[in-house]
Amino acid sequence: MITVEEFMTAEIVTLGETDSLADARKIMTEKNIRHIPITDQHGHLLGLVTQRDVLAASGPESMRQRIAGDNVSEDDVQLSEVMIIDVSVISKLDSLRTAAMYMQAHKYGCLPVVSDNKLVGIITDSDFIAIAINLIEQAELNEEEIGIQDII
Repeated sequence: MITVEEFMTAEIVTLGETDSLADARKIMTEKNIRHIPITDQHGHLLGLVTQRDVLAASGPESMRQRIAGDNVSEDDVQLSEVMIIDVSVISKLDSLRTAAMYMQAHKYGCLPVVSDNKLVGIITDSDFIAIAINLIEQAELNEEEIGIQDII
């Protein structure tokens, strides 16, 4: 069985619930990522902020609040106000197939990976695209080898 641990990203960027929306936007832009797990000082997962959450918190409704007189900047919005709290997670020892099927069934872009109630990684749809590309390349190489054997 191929486990999640073999393909997850273990060097994850996290923020705390008192960090700001501006912090999340900056990190997402700099690191070219779309998901930031929110953890406490002990590494326990508290929530998740996605690129979609950041965009929604900065969207038209937020603009209406600013027009109405609430001069709220992204620096003033704590991640605890916008993060997803009920986050689905997966164990690092679960099968990669289980993770893929769960993400597809629920249309998730990522699953935080936990071990002993602590965040140890994240697996994303981008990881699965990389896996698919690798498998396609291997299949194409196998086809070429079969073709060469047919010639000999």
